[in-house]
Amino acid sequence: MTNAQNDPEYLASALSGMNLSELEAETIELCREMIRIPSVNFGDGKGDETAIAAYVVSKLSEVGIESKIYESAPGRCNVIAKIPGVDLARPGLVVHGHIDVVPANAADWSVDPFEGVIKDGMIWGRGALDMKNMDAMILAIVRKWARTGYKPPRTIVLAFFADEEAGSIYGSRWMAKEHPEVFAGCTEAISEVGGFSVTVGDGKRLYLVEAAQKGIHWMKLTAHGRAGHGSMMNNENAVTALSKAVAAIGSYEWPQRYTQTVKTLFKHVASATNQAADEKDLRPLLKELGPISKMIGATLQNTANPTMLESGYKANVIPQTASAVIDGRFLPGYEDELNNTIRSLIGPDIEIETITRDIALEVDFTGDLVDAMCNALVSQDPEGIPVPYLMSGGTDNKALSEIGIVGYGFSPLKLPAELDFASLFHGVDERVPLDGIVFGVRVLENFLENC
Repeated sequence: MTNAQNDPEYLASALSGMNLSELEAETIELCREMIRIPSVNFGDGKGDETAIAAYVVSKLSEVGIESKIYESAPGRCNVIAKIPGVDLARPGLVVHGHIDVVPANAADWSVDPFEGVIKDGMIWGRGALDMKNMDAMILAIVRKWARTGYKPPRTIVLAFFADEEAGSIYGSRWMAKEHPEVFAGCTEAISEVGGFSVTVGDGKRLYLVEAAQKGIHWMKLTAHGRAGHGSMMNNENAVTALSKAVAAIGSYEWPQRYTQTVKTLFKHVASATNQAADEKDLRPLLKELGPISKMIGATLQNTANPTMLESGYKANVIPQTASAVIDGRFLPGYEDELNNTIRSLIGPDIEIETITRDIALEVDFTGDLVDAMCNALVSQDPEGIPVPYLMSGGTDNKALSEIGIVGYGFSPLKLPAELDFASLFHGVDERVPLDGIVFGVRVLENFLENC
């Protein structure tokens, strides 16, 4: 970060004209402070949330909110706090975020990824979108409540999870299995990647609330053959067999399969753009969604992408085995189709080993909680149109669903029409608009006070 960007006058200038309330200004500062704590998760158990968890605890403690760190393994820290509601008879709501981030190679970035730089009207840094902006919103709101003595209408359990970026093994999954008691009495949850705006047609803004997620089946394929000298004929070559299998998967055109969530989303897209929605083929409408179409397109079908290859140890030696990793993602209700199709494509002789498997989710976009989310969005953008969408990835809501908690993605942001939102997740120069955060914390506060 340059000296100018460190200077208080520079920062004051960058924020000038925004007329920030105390809540909004604090959200921005909390987000920047959290980015400066590099809670990097390298996968395979190599992560450390100790410092960021201590920060969350300290920010809650400053205003008298008690919290507890649950350490699932050395350095793998989850933070839980409870905010009692006015009506203790009502089921509670889990408001959760993850506090780990993926790695960032500073040499690839135009700014220091762990400085929380304010530039071009945005906060830049690893975790700015995924998901320290939402963590900051949550902290700022409950700190305001504590300072003013406000009590929400229902009890809220705050959960700041470890390890979301590497399968949640040390985070939400461990908490749901080992400490389900902290979620006792809760029936619903909200978390990341939902409530963000997508501009379509002549400027209409759809706000996509995550109501469904694809499932995961990561698999290792192994072909077995006859080892031999590379100069000789060999019709039992494991590399050849594996290559055919990988090519068959990579070039396969998966059939279109539309869940109720997808149909509802595209009905709104069609209406907002004055077009017809053909439920036999919704792909022509993808172009209306701009940069986010890449992610939404993946929710119209199962997908299976080869991602890793491994074989051999010398140029003139035909290896006995060859292996590949496939990232399979299935729609709710279509797991068997994914697995059966892959088996049919590769034939009976290729061995399949499951590396990771996770469930798909789909919940109704109806009810009091959904109404509260929609009303909160419209309160800040009266022309906005809240719609459900199916996420191509997954969140910690999957772990909570296994203990009976229904979850949605709701971390609201109003985004510039031209911003390629999806590419910034895990990408170089990750950033979030300042006015998007201001909008988001206003919406989230409205929601939490009326849900």
